[in-house]
Amino acid sequence: MGKLNYPPKEILNPSELQRRNYDQIILWMLANNESCEWSNFEQKPIEIPISTLSRHLTTLIFKGFIEKFSRGNYKITLKGKKKFLELSKDTIKKRKLNYPPKIILKRGRNYSHWILWMIYNNGFCKRSDFLKEPFSINQSSLSRSLSSLVHKGFIIKENKRYTITQAGKSEYSRILQNYNLDRQTILEEERKRIDEITTKTKLFFEKFNITDDYVKYRFLNNLLNLDYSKVNTILKDEEYYYKILLFISINHPDFYPDYLSLEDFSRFYDINKRILDFWVNEIVDSDLYDLKFFKLEPSSNQFYYFHSDEKLEKILRAITEEHITKNEYLEKFGTSGSLNSTIEDILEELCCTIFNNHFKESLREFLLSYIKHLAYKIELKKELTEPYDKLEGIIWQDMADILQSQKSEMLESQYEKLIKDIDKEIGLSPKDYKLYNSKVHILLYFNQYDEVLIILKKMKELFPENEIDIMIKKAYTLKRDKKLEEGLESIENLLKKYPKDNSLHNYKAYWLSYLGKKEEALEIIQKLTKNEPEKGIYHDTYGEILMTFKEYEKAIEEFKKAIEIDTKNWFIYQTYIKIGICYTALEKFELALQNLREGKELTGKIISDLESKRKWLAIAELFLAEIKEQEQLTITNQ
Repeated sequence: MGKLNYPPKEILNPSELQRRNYDQIILWMLANNESCEWSNFEQKPIEIPISTLSRHLTTLIFKGFIEKFSRGNYKITLKGKKKFLELSKDTIKKRKLNYPPKIILKRGRNYSHWILWMIYNNGFCKRSDFLKEPFSINQSSLSRSLSSLVHKGFIIKENKRYTITQAGKSEYSRILQNYNLDRQTILEEERKRIDEITTKTKLFFEKFNITDDYVKYRFLNNLLNLDYSKVNTILKDEEYYYKILLFISINHPDFYPDYLSLEDFSRFYDINKRILDFWVNEIVDSDLYDLKFFKLEPSSNQFYYFHSDEKLEKILRAITEEHITKNEYLEKFGTSGSLNSTIEDILEELCCTIFNNHFKESLREFLLSYIKHLAYKIELKKELTEPYDKLEGIIWQDMADILQSQKSEMLESQYEKLIKDIDKEIGLSPKDYKLYNSKVHILLYFNQYDEVLIILKKMKELFPENEIDIMIKKAYTLKRDKKLEEGLESIENLLKKYPKDNSLHNYKAYWLSYLGKKEEALEIIQKLTKNEPEKGIYHDTYGEILMTFKEYEKAIEEFKKAIEIDTKNWFIYQTYIKIGICYTALEKFELALQNLREGKELTGKIISDLESKRKWLAIAELFLAEIKEQEQLTITNQ
């Protein structure tokens, strides 16, 4: 490659009031050179950080502005040249800020609401934007509010500017409902968020010739509710994420009998079946997202998906609630039927209105767990003030009690049997700490977080010598229940009591990274590696924190130190797999394969912690499949 042309200083190093526009820098380089290599963007004078470069190149490819014609080599497209000209025409003007409507400003000092509104509607904001009118937020309150929003993952700070994240956009949409805005204002605000997403989805629909309006609607609805940033650390390719949501959107009960199997979908849309299967299950069956999905199986190897609060589920809920409530009312007159007869009545109406009759048997199995879901939802209502609300609460509490004793529902009976058995064993051996741990494990598996916390409180009274282990379990439970701040508080309370316990400091470093507190997390783990250099586990934690913040090369260095220090320790198989993930992100596939395979091989030599082994083996297989697909794609493009 000959001598490269580089952008002028005003593009490479704008003034303090302006952030570097990485898209413009990349497009400038490709528009003014025949092509560029990955390394050209890393080196002087460009020097784009690796994680930032990866993110922007992926986005520009996805938007069709640039293309990757061989491994690590890029060139601009015709569409990209048009975009570059648009960016070049932009002149630096004094920013004119948009401010929130008066109704938001006058509703108390909701600083976080003001900040999110400003950043969302202005693209970015500086700290000084909030110190002047109409806000005049004092320095300490502003620092506290900005830090809180950063820690919650709603905004990020780069080059003295604050920008909003996808999670922040969802939170912004939610807080609008707190204000008595007119319908048109709410629609306009939502339209901004939808327009941003539909720009990408339009390209996706065109690329894969998706023309059905109902599929488009369901896909967009899922995309607005399911934030890609929650999975982008592992699922690097955003287009893969779009394909996974498309699979869920296509296989909806409304489209029965049409169905696209995993095999056919993966072949038609060019996505590895194992990757597709793994992520569909993560989205639908786990607690990865707050949005609850339901799954129906009208015949073997056919799964249809729908989620809470969509039209189908609202009608399902209304029909189910009406029959359950009617049955409870009639019981007062001695004319009610059994739960089974009520379910049959529900089934008849469902299959005459919103579901194809072929779903009947699948719905029969599904309804008991769904009724339990409704029972818990109503039980959790904060206020039951009106007479009907109170009666409804009593009815559904009764229904929850009835369901607790139902032996016909497989999952419920498993849970009841396991708890009954373990309680019997605890009754015989009330001082056996392992039995209580087993009960905690069962409750966690069934997401019974409140019950776990009750058991842990009892364990703390019975086994004060195991306080640290119990409180760490409490923190983990709170994390599972998405209460990260409370989990951190548990760890900090332990540290006050045991300030010299370095394993607790290690946990705190992890927790701070979960909350996005990078500098605080790194400060703790750096001290640990310095104070106890003979412990590889701290270097492993160090690497994982760096990995969380996409500093893959530095993470690899720490993981290698962990292996060098603790070659035969229990966690090393995980370390190799994490190195493989880092190399995959850096597109160094040979090294990735080498480390992933080493991690798999070592996993077979570990005889304990079967659950962790299964999880890490699944992750390793996932990345091995992804690398194989990338290599095949490279061969095809050569």
